[in-house]
Amino acid sequence: MKPATFTTKIDVNLAPKLKNDLEEKGFSLTNPPYTIFSAKKKGITLVLYKSGSLVVQGKNKDEFIEFYLEPEILKTFSYTNPEAFISMTSRIGVDESGKGDFFGPLCIAGLYADEKGIKELISLNVRDSKKISDKSILDLANILKAKFKIAVVRIFPEKYNELYLKFKNLNKLLAWGHTTVISELFEKTSCKNVIIDQFANKSVVESAVKRKGLSIHLEQRTKAEEDPIVAGASIMARAAFLKGLEELSSQYDQKLPKGASSFVIDIGRKIVEKHGPEALEKVAKLHFRTKDAILNGD
Repeated sequence: MKPATFTTKIDVNLAPKLKNDLEEKGFSLTNPPYTIFSAKKKGITLVLYKSGSLVVQGKNKDEFIEFYLEPEILKTFSYTNPEAFISMTSRIGVDESGKGDFFGPLCIAGLYADEKGIKELISLNVRDSKKISDKSILDLANILKAKFKIAVVRIFPEKYNELYLKFKNLNKLLAWGHTTVISELFEKTSCKNVIIDQFANKSVVESAVKRKGLSIHLEQRTKAEEDPIVAGASIMARAAFLKGLEELSSQYDQKLPKGASSFVIDIGRKIVEKHGPEALEKVAKLHFRTKDAILNGD
């Protein structure tokens, strides 16, 4: 399913051609603030901003993009044929979940796919786990686990807190987790191409990879979940986090919420009241300021 809004960048020198073409196609044009123009006709609205950002909306936008905008203006077909612009090179993708959640484990997952696997990920509409419901995450994770080579590291709070004291830095702990997953999948596949979502200065993970003795080609990029393999890894990591949170909830007979909100503080106080302050070490990441709010009433 295509997104409701399509956004891209164009060379503003193309604005006159775009404007003329739209007028010929029966669009009505106006000039709202900060725009070069806005164009509208039944089923389609376009806004071209002075920055070169072009936004297209409306129920008829897909046909307009496919038959006019891409061939005439953009000269690419990544919207109507995204597979053509996704590398089919075999690679390992890695992502994490639980980093921003007070309760529950930190989970890092990796997924390997070759060309056939990449096409399957695309056909499954695998995407960033943050855009998928929890139920769909768990369903998709079961499918991926059956079809792909996977590695998952779940660091439950007790171990997490121990490692945090050792590393004294969350990014170093994450780098250790990422390289552990990469190493496991490298052993399974011999694949040297690795892509991860960049979460720190590139040198942090590069140093961890070097210490591990891994000879790989590592790509770190922001928004790496746009790559279907990293998106698959993000789904596996999120599923591992959700299951881990559920396990801890059952163990302490208290549903543990996601995030680090005021509601999380309320639940944390219930845990302390029922099981004592030492229980937080078993269910929560203690370097969060949330811990002080729970224990000191801040």
